[in-house]
Amino acid sequence: MDWQIGGGPNVIGDPGALRDSPYPLMQAIYDGPDGKAWYDSRIQLYGWVTESANISTSKNTGPSQVQNYPEVYDERGNHVENDQDVLYIERMADENQTTSDDWGFRLALLYGLDYRFMASKGFINDHNLFYDNKYSGFDMPMMYFNYYIPTIAQGENIIIGRIISLPDIEQQLAPNNLMASHSLVYSFDNYTMWGIWTGTKLTASWLLQVGLASGSDTAPWAKDPGAQPTLSVMLQYISPGGHDSYYVGMNSINNGHFGFNNLQECIESYSHKFNDVWWTTFEAQYMYQKGSSIVPTAEVPYVDGFFPVKPGFVWAGGLVNYTCARIAPNAFLTFRNEWWDDPDGFRSGYASPYYEGSVGITWWMNKLMVFRPEIRFEHCFKANSLESASGADNSTGLPETLPGAYDNGLKQSQLTFLCDITYHF
Repeated sequence: MDWQIGGGPNVIGDPGALRDSPYPLMQAIYDGPDGKAWYDSRIQLYGWVTESANISTSKNTGPSQVQNYPEVYDERGNHVENDQDVLYIERMADENQTTSDDWGFRLALLYGLDYRFMASKGFINDHNLFYDNKYSGFDMPMMYFNYYIPTIAQGENIIIGRIISLPDIEQQLAPNNLMASHSLVYSFDNYTMWGIWTGTKLTASWLLQVGLASGSDTAPWAKDPGAQPTLSVMLQYISPGGHDSYYVGMNSINNGHFGFNNLQECIESYSHKFNDVWWTTFEAQYMYQKGSSIVPTAEVPYVDGFFPVKPGFVWAGGLVNYTCARIAPNAFLTFRNEWWDDPDGFRSGYASPYYEGSVGITWWMNKLMVFRPEIRFEHCFKANSLESASGADNSTGLPETLPGAYDNGLKQSQLTFLCDITYHF
């Protein structure tokens, strides 16, 4: 069983043989006049379209369209969304051999609502998102080259470019996520990074990842205090037999100075397979930032999140568990429970601890289509003392002290029925 590992296209030891079971677009290319040349090149073109819908107890239109927030990505209540239209262009290195070096690359092109949750300062969307607040847009969350060297330890992968950051049970890309929605723990951490990373398989059980990036969600050329050398160190241990996985470390380490999204982030994950039906996975997360301002500054005119309710040192963190059960050859049931705390309001905009619990089903209707219905309940615990970190908008008539985080600050709890459907091509 391949457990979670971030940063690269595949696991060392995995041949990456998608071309032997292609999706329709690639099959059509193989069946064309230059099909053999395409097959031999190992370059793949494939992707998916994901649409979603939700019905929520949050109905107030308020000052914005995001009644469900801080639930994301389904932040707009009672809406049908075009989540993501994605095209991958990639070549996967053969990492299931020990005789010769190999290379690969990945370019991920995405359009839809979900671009909002992967934007990098200094790249494409500074104006579309951070000023115009558009609900659909384009981004390229992965743009990297990788080189595989089988003779270093038991294999080493070198990656250069922009990646989805190393840790996390969840991913922004719909097919890589366990449920239709995302946990709060995942929704407010680092998303993408620019830099260079190595993944070295030390033994059959141990793998070490070390990277140097330009910051968190910040392009190397961006003018921001967070655009600085940032270290990543992650260590994975997989038990003999593959029933247990530990994946721990620091996703981002630098001086922690207040910036666009300059989070110092520690993440620990543990996963266990009970049998062929049940497995469970936990993730704990802690992040912080120093020298924060409660208002925009000349160096930091906007942030990825919110300006906190107090200056100086701020933090957020939590714990999430996914427990899954296979209920049919083509379907599984997922339970998610989490506790997350944002005491300074610098991630969610509301200074409160939260609980969230969800139950969902993932059903592969056929090889190409996946349907995921879900019911989700969430609650913020600080009623009548929640203050929007950005301050009240007096033009809306909302009180400066908000009764809850949900329904544009009017409710403490929220219930959402949601689903998404993904079509692969």
